[in-house]
Amino acid sequence: MRYERIEEAIFLERPNRFIAYALIRGEKEVVHVKNTGRCAELLIPGAKIYVQESDNPERKTKWDLIAVKKKDRMINMDSQIPNKVVQEWLLKGNLFGEGSIVRPETTYKNSRFDFYVENKGRKAFLEVKGVTLENNGVVKFPDAPSERAVKHVGELIEAVKEGYEAYVVFVIQMEHVRYFTPNMDTHAEFGTMLKKAKKAGVKILAFDSKVTQDEMILNDEVEVVLTDPILKESVDPLVHWFRKNKRDLPWRKEISPYRVWVSEIMLQQTRVEAVKGYFERFMKALPTVETLATAQEDRILKLWEGLGYYNRVRNMQKAAVQIMEEHQGVFPKTYEEIHALKGIGDYTAGAICSFAYGIAKPAVDGNVLRVVSRLLADESDIAKASVKKQMEEQIEEIIPRDAASDFNQGLIELGAIVCVPNGEPKCEVCPLVHLCKAKAKGIENQLPIKTKAKDRRIEKRTILILKDSDTIAIRKRPAKGLLAGLYELPNVEGHLTRKQVIDYCNSIGLSPLHIEKAENAKHIFSHVEWHMTGYVIKVDELEKNCNEDLLFVKQVELEKTYSIPSAFEKYRKYCF
Repeated sequence: MRYERIEEAIFLERPNRFIAYALIRGEKEVVHVKNTGRCAELLIPGAKIYVQESDNPERKTKWDLIAVKKKDRMINMDSQIPNKVVQEWLLKGNLFGEGSIVRPETTYKNSRFDFYVENKGRKAFLEVKGVTLENNGVVKFPDAPSERAVKHVGELIEAVKEGYEAYVVFVIQMEHVRYFTPNMDTHAEFGTMLKKAKKAGVKILAFDSKVTQDEMILNDEVEVVLTDPILKESVDPLVHWFRKNKRDLPWRKEISPYRVWVSEIMLQQTRVEAVKGYFERFMKALPTVETLATAQEDRILKLWEGLGYYNRVRNMQKAAVQIMEEHQGVFPKTYEEIHALKGIGDYTAGAICSFAYGIAKPAVDGNVLRVVSRLLADESDIAKASVKKQMEEQIEEIIPRDAASDFNQGLIELGAIVCVPNGEPKCEVCPLVHLCKAKAKGIENQLPIKTKAKDRRIEKRTILILKDSDTIAIRKRPAKGLLAGLYELPNVEGHLTRKQVIDYCNSIGLSPLHIEKAENAKHIFSHVEWHMTGYVIKVDELEKNCNEDLLFVKQVELEKTYSIPSAFEKYRKYCF
């Protein structure tokens, strides 16, 4: 869109929304302001402006304000030009291709949308918004409350429900901006409606413009950030911090989807330091998907011994079989295919995608929930699935496509070593402290909010270390339920007395020669606590007279072959 009859001028003042005074050709003149927005950050006395002389000699106001120069950036101020440049853009076939029908000012229900576009069976409504508010490369709309804009976006949602495509196109009337975001300070309702529209299928687009004193042309697409801009602003400092401060961990070497997968499953509810040895031992024994898929179950359970949650490694093996059968042994490369593998949820799928493949998918664990809650001073309950889902959506919107791995790992790392739980966060070394809303409000120690889990059920158990001169009794647990299919030291419900232990031994065909009290112990599962007492019982020839379904194994077998859960860890020292 090109203008004629443009003059350079100096802005003097703006007494109301519609007119301004400017110095033109050495004379003070009245200028019509074609933008009723606030624009106070642009129209500063002494600013260089560009005005158009009217071609109507009878018009009372001879001049129109077209553009203003702010430092080195030219900004178009004409509120009518966004529709004109979008129309030019549409007629060139940029949305639906060449030959599109483009109809301006089209009524739909109670709204008059800026454009209706149709081509080859596709039908769409477009609403166009001009954007002139900019600060540090961030552009926002609106600069004043706009109920009309809210209404139009709401009716675009209705159009989508009836089968139309719908677009909100933000025309940024300047060049070289960083991103667009709705102005929640000026009109939060509009920003909320925009987010709702995106979820409903309305496409939100933004373009910057090449602007000169006498021309404006639609230019490059600009990133749209509908979430809190603080998350967007955190990207660069967090990536820089992570690259400089990341810990030297074994799974960060020789990155592959298989290694990422194994490490992430191991790290669930387990300390990093504890996992290092397990990871290296597992990778040495089962270095590929194929070796995991074909391993004996007892072998993988033994490799997992002490990590707990044994169904995780069982599911890993099932997923490995899936990969062999459905993907010809090649680890899948899309989020949907990875997510479809047995035992892989949103977090693990996101971690594999971003860490191994650089795919911009979120990986939101407890560390990330805590960091984001504090960063945004968000008092939502992170124990709720809906809150986690919302944070995943927020993060996915701003993940840098060229640094997805470092950004996701940076959030996790920050939560692990700086923005820590159960104590004072280390704000003095945090790369995001200048952005953190919780720190600014002084509530960083009060976040995140997390409802307390239900109290665990208490179970009393008596552990029996039954042994003779060179073997000890173990048994396999049922195939379903707690610690399913693992080996354990025999145990019974309740806290038995010495006499009750003797009676129990006699009932299974064993005659105790000596009984010694073992220490008490406690083990916490997700929903159950075992409060245990124990007895070391020496018998004469375990295998000969026992009528219980027990295995009698030597020390070397127990250490190399059979996986005993960590629940029995305190009693292993009594075994031999």
